[in-house]
Amino acid sequence: MKITPILCRAGTMDNYSYLITDEQSGISAIIDPSESAPIIETCRQQNIQPEYILNTHHHFDHTDSNLELKSLFHARIVGHAADAARIPGIDIGIKEGETFNLGETPAQIISTNGHTIGHILWYFAKDKALFTGDVLFNLCIGGIFEGTIEQMWASLQKIKALPDNVMFYPGHEYTLYGARDALRISNNAPEVIKYLELAQNNLKKGLPAGPYCLKDEKQCNPYLSAQSLVELEQRLGY
Repeated sequence: MKITPILCRAGTMDNYSYLITDEQSGISAIIDPSESAPIIETCRQQNIQPEYILNTHHHFDHTDSNLELKSLFHARIVGHAADAARIPGIDIGIKEGETFNLGETPAQIISTNGHTIGHILWYFAKDKALFTGDVLFNLCIGGIFEGTIEQMWASLQKIKALPDNVMFYPGHEYTLYGARDALRISNNAPEVIKYLELAQNNLKKGLPAGPYCLKDEKQCNPYLSAQSLVELEQRLGY
């Protein structure tokens, strides 16, 4: 599977949308379309007409371009069935434990409540790719807006159970924001410093900080590495 990150809302919310293509069938999808112009330009450059729009959750900065891109590309919108009333233009509702096939590339659906109720992850196990929306970012996690900290804890455990060699793709560029707490909580651990050096080098080149493998994230992200709900609460300042 080919994965192209697309920076949207640059300088404000710094969202990432992703253009993904199953190279065997040529079928493509956009994950979390935040802003139409950069997505349309990326599709034009690659001569791609995406057939699907895959949403992780309903927040406007992940669904704002659903309707425009659906109309332009005649794409079908896929999201959590339980959140269908809040996802603009949804055509296909899916649930945890189901599989969605992008051509010959299957995605497992993982429910991750906490940031919102009805948030899901798109996990392409064969390609070792995980799209985490607003649950997991580089060195931090999403705010708990609709769910509870217990739900967020349970969601993080699902991520921690995935293989270490899976690469994850977050919904925002928050690496340098997350670095402050990661350095403080780890007492400037060498592995966190190394993580940040790579991120800063990539960002200086105009690239995303990652992707990083879950092994590095489990080690360096102070919220993902918490060993108990109590420890997570402490780190979040609850």
